[in-house]
Amino acid sequence: MKPSRSFASDNNATVHPEVMEAIARANQGHAVGYGDDRWTESAAGKFREVFGEGVEVFFVFNGTAANVLSLQALTRSHHGVLCQDLAHVYTDECGAPERFTGCKLIPLPAPMGKLTVETVSRAYHGIGDQHHVQPKVVSITQSTEMGTLYSVAEIQALAGFAHEREMYLHMDGARISNAAAAQGLTLRQATRDAGVDVLSFGGTKNGLMGVEAVVFFRPELAREFLFTRKQGMQLASKMRFLAAQMEALLTNDLWRRNAEHANRLAKLLEQHIRKIARVKIVYPVEANGVFAEIPTPAIKKIQERYFFYVWNEEESVVRWMCSHDTTEDDVREFSAFVEEMVR
Repeated sequence: MKPSRSFASDNNATVHPEVMEAIARANQGHAVGYGDDRWTESAAGKFREVFGEGVEVFFVFNGTAANVLSLQALTRSHHGVLCQDLAHVYTDECGAPERFTGCKLIPLPAPMGKLTVETVSRAYHGIGDQHHVQPKVVSITQSTEMGTLYSVAEIQALAGFAHEREMYLHMDGARISNAAAAQGLTLRQATRDAGVDVLSFGGTKNGLMGVEAVVFFRPELAREFLFTRKQGMQLASKMRFLAAQMEALLTNDLWRRNAEHANRLAKLLEQHIRKIARVKIVYPVEANGVFAEIPTPAIKKIQERYFFYVWNEEESVVRWMCSHDTTEDDVREFSAFVEEMVR
């Protein structure tokens, strides 16, 4: 019998019990649809409490929508978006950002998953030339696709570069909670105070049933977003159930508790995996992901029992993710099985 929990993705995890309770509380009687309800108003208030006054927040169904609509709000079709070459917006959204924004995504090399001012400056050219797309957005992921973290100083440097050139800084924060928790930061310190203009705030990977948020730290950028979201087919009729989840996540530091647990279990997994001969940790474990190089024949053997993704087939690197519901027993049993399969 296969284990009930795997290490494939925090998307595969359960919904946190406190979130389920919040949904049940919202499931009482009728409420006006499309966000004109007290749950949505209350959740928006939580975002202002956490991120500061003046923020504008809009709930959507998934991370692809949060990213695509964020970029759409910041660009016109002749603009370019600078991102790293393994960014989720570039590799894993089926071309949706380019289709719906009309913009060109410009992939840049990013060792350890992080863009630098030096890297983006090399792509900032053709300004004012009608033959070239005009760079308008720098898009970063926190934590990165490789499980590494930007420091606040690194984000501030990119924000400064962008703002000096009348560009915007967008953050794909599918795992922003893990990043903030790992660095001992508040969500505001990790985003708004660092210079981020628009945040795709992740909930699904951190214990929610299925909701993300687009958070504008400059209200003028959100002026027409109601229409952008509707045209993007992301306006929920029963919005209260999305809002109730987000309010629960931002109540009593549930976002931090979930993220700290997942991060801690990833560190525990790293400790066990480092003891296994013929297995090598390839990236620093800074959030809730562990990337390891293992013998190719062992991959399918392990996948027969545990589902997970191969990150790089050529280099035989796999990705293992921990979640809010991963247990220490899960880690010990998985590590023991990996050791057995790579002998």
